[in-house]
This record gives sequence, structure tokens and C-alpha cells, in this order.
Amino acid sequence: MKTTSVSGAALAAVSIFSSFAAAVQPLTVDGANFITKSSGNRFSIVGVDYQPGGSSGVTATSDPLSDPQACLRDAILLQRLGVNTIRVYNLIADINHDECASIFNAAGIYMILDVNNGFDNSYLDRSAPWTTYTNAYLTHVFSIIEAFAPYPNLLGFFSGNEVINQDSAVNAPAYIRAVTRDMKDYIAKNVARDIGVGYSAADVANLLSDTWEYLGCDLANSTSSKIDFFGLNDYEWCGDSSYMQSGYNVLVQQFGNTSIPVFFSEYGCNKVEPRTFTNVPVLYGDQMSVLSGGLVYEYSEDTNNYGLVNITTADEIHLLQDYGFLATQYAKLDENLLTSANSTATGQKPPTCDPSLITGAGFYNSWDLPPRPSGVDALISSGLSSANKGKTVSVTSTAMPATVYDYDGSQLNGLELTVLEEQDSNRPGLAGNYTPSTPTGTAAATSGSTGGSSSATRSSSGKASSTASQTAATSKGAAAPMFVSSGAATFGALLASLFLL
Repeated sequence: MKTTSVSGAALAAVSIFSSFAAAVQPLTVDGANFITKSSGNRFSIVGVDYQPGGSSGVTATSDPLSDPQACLRDAILLQRLGVNTIRVYNLIADINHDECASIFNAAGIYMILDVNNGFDNSYLDRSAPWTTYTNAYLTHVFSIIEAFAPYPNLLGFFSGNEVINQDSAVNAPAYIRAVTRDMKDYIAKNVARDIGVGYSAADVANLLSDTWEYLGCDLANSTSSKIDFFGLNDYEWCGDSSYMQSGYNVLVQQFGNTSIPVFFSEYGCNKVEPRTFTNVPVLYGDQMSVLSGGLVYEYSEDTNNYGLVNITTADEIHLLQDYGFLATQYAKLDENLLTSANSTATGQKPPTCDPSLITGAGFYNSWDLPPRPSGVDALISSGLSSANKGKTVSVTSTAMPATVYDYDGSQLNGLELTVLEEQDSNRPGLAGNYTPSTPTGTAAATSGSTGGSSSATRSSSGKASSTASQTAATSKGAAAPMFVSSGAATFGALLASLFLL
């Protein structure tokens, strides 16, 4: 497998961590809901797809969780935006991700990770999956699992992204179930906690229902091949659309009896500019409570013009109009709706796999899954012998390491990461006004005050670029200034609730 390394000098320049762990609480699944352990509340994904690129020097196949300084820069802006989850597409298993994963952990931001990338032996070829479903490929997949499983803010993995589309081989769905099976069996045998494995589906209306039915049904002789959650890449709401015009009502009807969490793994049509994200209050409103939120495509500006920010250099970044409009819409969200469990979906049982579930002509309707390649059973039984295993480390610097400009050109000063306590995840408005919540069964946390670029720690408790297996969405978007320089400067008070090292 081809690899990319980070120079020792670069890591030393941003050595902002100690060796002690920090942790959010891993999420659990109850039927169609993600659940926060400490409160028992539903967790709704308020997310952004994160694959920094453009003129900052990060290429489409670079690992975005390998540069701690960039991760701190972006985590601060994502936290201010109100994001609680990122999706990351292209990852390299043998790179050290500890500092980046820990930054997002400290910010209260979870990660959903794709196991495929664009390198040889690292993706499932949709047109001929049998040629890439190999021991070497699954070794790569298991290496990604090993590298990221120790991070408590890992929400789950995607076993595939848009592998099933009009260009895929007819039997591609069986290979997706096989990879899901292999991943879940490896996790069950070699990882100390449950980690969900899902699939991210293409925005192809005539394939969506069959993809969902094929991957989400119960298969008696391969129960582990059923996905644990389902992401759909949806770009149907453009401009000032509506619940009916966008087809959101059809999605609610289609997934109304889901037995697992369903969410938008990508959304944010840019056919109408700028993107004002008028769909956000609807997506998180009571009409769509069957869905568990979604992830906006995407964080940084690239050639497809879907960015929320423009990274001009490693230490200079500009907020785009879309960032401001999205923040405005996030600010309208009802926290009670975000955390209220969708009780009608918690008791649903998946259907038994049967050809009658498949309605589209030509869609694969056999669940005769391919056997594992030679040697893979042994890998699952014994685990990888020399895998890179991540660990959380403590964040000891929180100040913005880059110059940030608002859309109107004004410089934003005093930006800083708010380190959350382990019972809290990020949400809109929290970073600017954080008071630790009371963990279930415990007294309220005691806070101390500090200012400037103070050290902080969190105590432990436990589109994507186009590749042979992935296709980026195509089409452009850009809002009123989010901040003014004079109002963005005072972050010392925000650290009043942080633990000091």
C-alpha cells in the first residue's frame, strides 16, 4: 500500500499534546436512534463532510487527520459552527492520527470514517468488485479499524461509498455485504467495544430503495453482514425548496419503519447560490424525526465549489457565505427535538432477506455472498500482528493557529477551542456559552477560570475526492458575514469550565 508520512519537524512544530488520554463517551444504538450514554438522549448528527483540500497543499488522497495544526484550526471553526460530527473519506492506516483525533474529541466532535481510499488494494472497484475483494484489500480495511477503534469519538465506519450506482456490476451489493460482514466480524473478535458499520448510498432515486432493502435485511446464515446504519447522499433540496418539492416526504415514508439509524451522509445542493440551507430546519424538524440528521458537503472549497471555507494557505483561511448561512440555520434548531428519541422506531425489526424485497428490474436479488479470500479467516481470528493502534492524548493548546477572515474581509481574532467535558458533545451555540452538563448520577462539575491561550484537558472516562470507488458530487455555493472582528475576541471567559493541566 502506498503511504504518506508527516515529517518529524512538522510534528514537532505543532507538538501541542501530552501523553495522557481524553475521551468523549462512545455512542450506542437503540433501534433507529444513536444514543448518548450519559443522558440516554438521542444523538442527532449535525455534521460536515471533512476532506480539506484546495490551495492549502492537501491533495485529494492525503490523510486529513495527519496534520495536527490544520485539525486544530478546522476544529475551532467547526465547533463554532455547531458541528458534532465529521465524515472523513481518505485515510491511511499507518499514519499517526492521535493528535487530530484527540482535537476533535476535545471539541466534542465525533467521526464517521470511510475505510476505502484511492490507493492500490484500498478500495472496492464497483465495476468488477471480485478483482479488488482480496486479502490485501481486507488487510487495509482491518488496519483502518485498528488505527481508529481506540478513539472514543469514533462513531462508526462506512464499508462503502456510492459503490452501488448505475455503473456498478450487478453483484456489487453482495460484495458490500461481504465487506460489512468481514469488518463486523473483525471488530467483534479484536476490538474491545461495539463499533457500527454502515453504507453511504448514491443519490440515485431508482436504486435507493433496493440498496436499502438489500443491505438492511436479516440474513440467517450471515447476520453480521447487515449494516448497522444507512447514509444517503441527497442533493434534491436546491434553493428555497420545500418538504414536498424536494422529495423529503418520500424519504420519510420510505424509511418510516427503519430498524437502524438513517441520515444524510452528504447534502447541500449548490445549483442555487449562495446556499442558504433552508432545508436544515426541516431536516431537524418533527416532520423528519425518523432521520438522524446529516452531514453537509463539504468543509473546504475545492474545484467542485461546495466549500464552507476557503483554505488559501496552511495558516490563512476565509469563511465563505455558505458558512454564515449554515450557522444561522443551525442556530434555529430545537435542542429538544435533536435529543428526543424517535420512540416509534426503537422497536422495529428488520425484514428477512427475500427476493420479494427487491422491486427494481436488474437489481441483484440473491444473498449468496462471496466467500472470504484465502487467509482472511486467520486475520480475523488472530488480529493483525503489527497494526498501528491509535490512542487519545490531551490537548494542551487551544488558540487558533491560523489567520481567519470573515466573508466581508474582516479578521476574526481571539478564536479558540472550547474543550468540553466527557459527558458533553458539541452542539449549535455551545462553544460560545459552555457550561458543563451534569452527568447522569453525578454532581455538577466544578469550574475554574483561565484566560488567553490556556492549557486544557478532558478527563478520560472511557466529496469526497473522486477515486476508482468513489465519485464526488458535481455542481457551486457561497452568506452574510458570520462574525465581526470586534465581537469575536473574548474567549478567555469561555474557558471557565475547563480542567487545568
